[in-house]
Amino acid sequence: MTTRHLVYVDGQEGTTGLRIHEMLAGRADLEVLKIDPNKRKDPAERARLLNEADVSFLCLPDDASREAATLVRNPKAKLIDASTAFRTDSGWAYGLPELAPGHRQTISQSHRVANPGCHATAFILLVRPLVDAGLLPAETSISATSITGYSGGGRKMIDAYESESAPPCLQAPRPYALGLSHKHLPEMTLHGRLKAAPIFMPIVGPFLQGLTVSIPLDLDSLGLNGEQLHACLRSRYEAERFVKVMPIQDPETMAAGFFDTQRCNGSNRAEIFVFFNKKQAILMACIDNLGKGASGAAVQNMNLMLGCNEAEGLSV
Repeated sequence: MTTRHLVYVDGQEGTTGLRIHEMLAGRADLEVLKIDPNKRKDPAERARLLNEADVSFLCLPDDASREAATLVRNPKAKLIDASTAFRTDSGWAYGLPELAPGHRQTISQSHRVANPGCHATAFILLVRPLVDAGLLPAETSISATSITGYSGGGRKMIDAYESESAPPCLQAPRPYALGLSHKHLPEMTLHGRLKAAPIFMPIVGPFLQGLTVSIPLDLDSLGLNGEQLHACLRSRYEAERFVKVMPIQDPETMAAGFFDTQRCNGSNRAEIFVFFNKKQAILMACIDNLGKGASGAAVQNMNLMLGCNEAEGLSV
């Protein structure tokens, strides 16, 4: 008889928690533990489930995640945290299997995994291979723009956008984090292996889901050409199931004249693009902010930690 792994979602009513439940539904290899709605905030009941489960997802605000982690006493219990609380904590594995060669094994052997931020996932997938290869010096001043669907703001923002009384300003893209201190910057810097934080401009758009990070590069100052950038990224990800480097100067996108930020929606896939001329390049990474940028990544990490097929329950 096949052993069923016990799984618990602490914070099951939030956007990420609900999506994880959807992804796990119907899996014969898992039993999802659920808390009595009346005991949702009962520390004793939460502690019981966190210690009973083989792996738990913490879909909570930062402080609540830190508190939840202290409730775990069972040395075999594993945690995947979806907040920003542990993403730069050396005691937690960073939950991006494609981060670097060998990192997948680090996740599979860890009892504590910090799920990456959505913007950070797309940014790091673009930057880290170039830094590792020596094409992009770690001290390079980098700027990045990310446009994302409003689901990235959680239930409160979703309700605001989908309300019948939504104000006209929500019909246009809205740049935010104008204080230049977005919560994903520490992990983008650390795991991108950069010496300084990038100048980062996130934008929320009037659509539910989908995310694209764009990074402009001056090829002359770097002594590079677009072909070298594309070749480096293609080589790094050629064996990856969930990261696809698209054809150089992607002909389909060039013919359309516009980039589709929702092209990876409904999947755990990341698509990477390199557009360039003789002097400049734009690197782009597209994901579903609810997939590879949140719940999909969490399930991918869970699969690795439990020794399951990494792609189980996930759409490529």
